[in-house]
This record gives sequence, C-alpha cells and structure tokens, in this order.
Amino acid sequence: MVDQFADPSKDAPAGTEEGGCLCGEIRYEFPRDAMISAHHCHCVDCQKSTGSGKATILFVPADQLLIKGEPKTYTVVGSAGSHVTRGFCAHCGSPVLSYVAEQPALKFIKAGSLDDSSWVEITSSYWETSAKGWSPVDSALPAFSGNPE
Repeated sequence: MVDQFADPSKDAPAGTEEGGCLCGEIRYEFPRDAMISAHHCHCVDCQKSTGSGKATILFVPADQLLIKGEPKTYTVVGSAGSHVTRGFCAHCGSPVLSYVAEQPALKFIKAGSLDDSSWVEITSSYWETSAKGWSPVDSALPAFSGNPE
C-alpha cells in the first residue's frame, strides 16, 4: 500500500495534488486528473471516524496514489457488509484515507487532508438515511439511501 516519493524535497509536478496529516508524518500525492469523483458519506461509521456529520471523500485509483509514511489502520465491516479500512496518522490521529477490501483498485482520500481542497466539487451524497439534522444532506446534490449500486 505504501509507495515512497522519488524525492519528497522537490515540489510536486504541475497538476499534482498533495496532502497529508496534521503533523506531516503522512504525506501523499496524486494527479488531479486521476481523481474519479468526490462525495459526502453520511454513514454512521464515517460519522464516528470523523467526529462529524459526514466524511467528504475523493475516489482515487490506488495505482495513482503515492504515500509517504505508514498510516495506522483500523478495519471494520461497514454498513453494507464490505470490509472498510481507515488510515490515519499514529502520531496526530488525523484521518487521511480509507479503502474497501472488495474494491482494491480504489482509495478514498479525506478531502480535509488535502493541502488545497478549493478545487474539489462534490457530486453526490451517500447514506442519506443516516444523515443527522445538524449535518443534513445537500439538497442540491443527488443522494443515495446507502452506497450507490
């Protein structure tokens, strides 16, 4: 899962997005044009793992994501029965990514861990049925009652 940057002291190439944890022990990069889509997930597990009403995640192909550092992981059986692993910094606790064992070619980057997330456009919300009133689903976006089919 962990790849090393060729030279982390150099700036990332144009069109490359970077991010990481709060303390800097975990860093990652991926080509912006490799990102598939971005979503809000309101499932109870995402609420618990973020301490918030939702997780905002970017779908990135696993082979396009370079990670420096070793995220600590925690795996659960998710609301839909899949095996969800969440990666976070063992030092500062920042959530950085997650992935599903049943979809090994895909990683989910936590949007808040990007150095610059101003370009991210959310395309839908998942698990609208467990969204909280204090963090409602955005009515301007398509919403799914669970994971999309």
